[in-house]
Amino acid sequence: MGISSHSFENRASDLRAQGQPFAIATVVRTVNATSAKPGSKAIILADGTITDGWVGGGCIRSAVRNAAKAALSEGCTQFISLRPEEILAAEGLSAGETREGVQFARNGCPSKGSMDIFVEPVLPQPELIVFGEGPVAKELVALAERFDFSVSHSVDGKHDFDAPTSGLLYVVIATQGNGDEAALRATIKAAPKFAAFVGSRRKFETLVTRLIASGVSQVALDQIKSPAGLNIGAITPDEIALSILSEVVLKRRELQRAKGDPDDVNC
Repeated sequence: MGISSHSFENRASDLRAQGQPFAIATVVRTVNATSAKPGSKAIILADGTITDGWVGGGCIRSAVRNAAKAALSEGCTQFISLRPEEILAAEGLSAGETREGVQFARNGCPSKGSMDIFVEPVLPQPELIVFGEGPVAKELVALAERFDFSVSHSVDGKHDFDAPTSGLLYVVIATQGNGDEAALRATIKAAPKFAAFVGSRRKFETLVTRLIASGVSQVALDQIKSPAGLNIGAITPDEIALSILSEVVLKRRELQRAKGDPDDVNC
């Protein structure tokens, strides 16, 4: 039933490397007889599958699965307390009720024990692709790595968008005349959550006209913000990079609030 801590950590590391969302359930307290003891852990995938570890038998798995799915969809930790029905009733509680952040569920196991389980979501970082090799691109890459983005830097206007991604993709094109069209075409193909082009409006309009003439969709090009960045009066490359990253972060949080994306921090 159990699994070594080494194997458990390897499995968790593999899932992180693959960019797969999952949850870790940890038993933090037990009362009376329970099959799992404090410190027992399990990995639960996004579809509710318990793949590794052990936190109890079939009589508690439904509650753990539901808590894991909620943790992943909301991006927030969950705390569930499983108790026999008679104990819930004696304490004036009912299954499915939440009080002060604790979700109560019925433990239908014959042992009649109680257990508290902490469920933590493990979510892939949003990805930021930066095209370009100029000062703005380099400053943006250096800055973005401090803000919980998985950052990739393409200096030739190309990127393997066919590789697995988390789905939380943001793109900044700072090619400055070196591979502009290639980067724009690659970005349109990837359909990121947000994309921005570093350059003047006139330059971008010229590129748009050229791309439309070659068959690129106007609708797709309209999804690319230009010029990139918030208007903070930026002049130097690092200030411009700051204005761009500020806009990316703003868009990221707006999308999370609007769509309930799983890396929302407002739990």
